[in-house]
Amino acid sequence: MKLHTLRPAKGATKKEKRLGRGEASGKGGTSTKGNKGHQSRSGFKSKRASEGGQMPIQRRIPKVGFKNINRVEYKVFNLGQVETLVEKYGISDFNMENLYINGLISRTDKVKILGNGAITSKVAFKVNAISEKAKSVIEAAGGTVEIIK
Repeated sequence: MKLHTLRPAKGATKKEKRLGRGEASGKGGTSTKGNKGHQSRSGFKSKRASEGGQMPIQRRIPKVGFKNINRVEYKVFNLGQVETLVEKYGISDFNMENLYINGLISRTDKVKILGNGAITSKVAFKVNAISEKAKSVIEAAGGTVEIIK
């Protein structure tokens, strides 16, 4: 092997197409950019959302609605549901830990009690939110309410 016989491996190198180097190169004149128009000029740069005359996506999709990033999602329990859960699981304390253990909520859920239905059993509530009607019904039944953050 001699220095003048060394060659790169087959397929390792690629011949660069030299644009705009005269007609004999086969890529002269317009340098494969076609004739006229802003795309054939030097310094052309396409705009980010340009779709070339087609209606852009930001104008095609409907602008409806609004998503509040500060919205607090609650798992809602009505008093009627609470009554059946107390009977089914034998719960005397309606708190996050008991609900999680029984598979009714996930670890990060927040719980809100609403006043639809009736409750007769004396239950202690430790929840994130409660409606005024539910609070009055629970206290009338002899239960207690504690709001946790």
